[in-house]
Amino acid sequence: MPQTPDAPPAAPIDSNAARGGRRRRGWGTVVALLLMAALVGGSWYLIKHSSSSPGGFGGRGGPGGPGGFGGAPLVTVGDALVKRMQLPITLDALGTVTPLATVTLKPQVGGVLTEVLFTEGQTVKKGQLLARIDPRPYEQALAQAQGTLQRDEAQLQAARVTLQRYRTLLGQDSIARQEVDTQAALVGQLEGTILTDKANVATARLNLDFTRLTSPVDGRIGLRTVDPGNTVAANASTGIAVITQMNPIDVQFSVPQDQVPAIQRQSGAGAAMQVVAMDRNRSETLDTGRFSTLDNVVDVSTGTVKAKARFDNTASVLFPNQFVNVRMTLRVVDALVVPVTAVRNGPKGPYVYVIGDDRKAQMRSIERGETTVEWVQIRNGLKEGERVVTEGGDRLDDGTRVQLQGEAAAPGGAAGAKRPGGAPGSAPAPVAKTDARPAGADGTQAKRAIDPPNAQQRQRILDSARGDTEKLAERKAFLEAIDKGDPQALERWRELSQRRRRQPAPE
Repeated sequence: MPQTPDAPPAAPIDSNAARGGRRRRGWGTVVALLLMAALVGGSWYLIKHSSSSPGGFGGRGGPGGPGGFGGAPLVTVGDALVKRMQLPITLDALGTVTPLATVTLKPQVGGVLTEVLFTEGQTVKKGQLLARIDPRPYEQALAQAQGTLQRDEAQLQAARVTLQRYRTLLGQDSIARQEVDTQAALVGQLEGTILTDKANVATARLNLDFTRLTSPVDGRIGLRTVDPGNTVAANASTGIAVITQMNPIDVQFSVPQDQVPAIQRQSGAGAAMQVVAMDRNRSETLDTGRFSTLDNVVDVSTGTVKAKARFDNTASVLFPNQFVNVRMTLRVVDALVVPVTAVRNGPKGPYVYVIGDDRKAQMRSIERGETTVEWVQIRNGLKEGERVVTEGGDRLDDGTRVQLQGEAAAPGGAAGAKRPGGAPGSAPAPVAKTDARPAGADGTQAKRAIDPPNAQQRQRILDSARGDTEKLAERKAFLEAIDKGDPQALERWRELSQRRRRQPAPE
């Protein structure tokens, strides 16, 4: 059997080398733990220092503290002055334009429509000839009635002569009285026939006049429904056209029943209440008129009363059945007013934010009065000339520092300065380098150029506050103040830069 070779003998183990390896691994673990502890402690120190140190971000007096550019930024608000004015008390409603007269032009006699003398949409005058029906049948009827009248008049004349002769003979006792009475009755009968004949003549003449269709009112004529050559019937339901009176014209609208007493007082005093008709968007005034009258009943389903206003409508901008927005001026009062957007409602009632001379917004309760679309009457709580907030009030608290639109923050967190580089509203001048001159021991100013933070530094500043909305806003405000060239922000940035340079680099 073949012999299996013996395994080589194992090398001897060096105990000193094993102990040295374990010692090195132990020291590495200790160093790693020390480094981790140093990192954790340094991070805790930096976070604690930046949130509580008077000179760090968010500390009092620093860029993040109250009054510093790193603190809560000034709130830009819109403003208005409290003023006194003649405030019109108005009533708004939706109205319908209603013409004073709408007439359907219907033929009153039948016949062939021979002429149409108007143009569709034409403005016509009262009595103007608009159409003509063939008059020949009615001319013949008139001639026939006139002939009958003439015949009966001749018979009446002969009967009267005979009656006169019979009366002479009766006086001579040559004729019986019965014959005289019979002849007198015949005369009366013929007189009645004459009256009938005259009426027939008048009717025939009237029918002949009806062949001429004239306008009964001034107005605008609509579209023609019958063309010339067609036969029309008397009092047809459709008619030939419709005439609508346009000048003047009424607008009918509804007013709340609670406003009826005020309207009646003004109307009873003889005051002319102005009514304005506006378009659908209330952006354009169509015409101005005056209040006319109220209806005599309240609509129980809506709690309103119908009212009418009359407009001259000289420009014909109001069209029949058009829907318009109506604004009626009930009265005019002398009042202290603010814009509607300045008044807010809270648990304790209406209030406004008043801007003081120190540019701090103060919450103040008010007593409001009459209200219009744009203005609110202030009965108590404000004085003429005070400044109130109209925009941005939802971001304010009592005592918040504000800046007005068109202003930029002044050094020290105050508002009221013009924007850098020109008048309010102009773009800020770009800042590359600014010389900050801290005072030396001898009172002289040492010149030192300050570089604004670069893009990488800006990003690090913003990343340090990521996850904290309030601190992130402070950082952004601090960087904006540096860009605007604010001396305090630039000095603060210089100190931070110097402190960073003085810190030893990590080994």
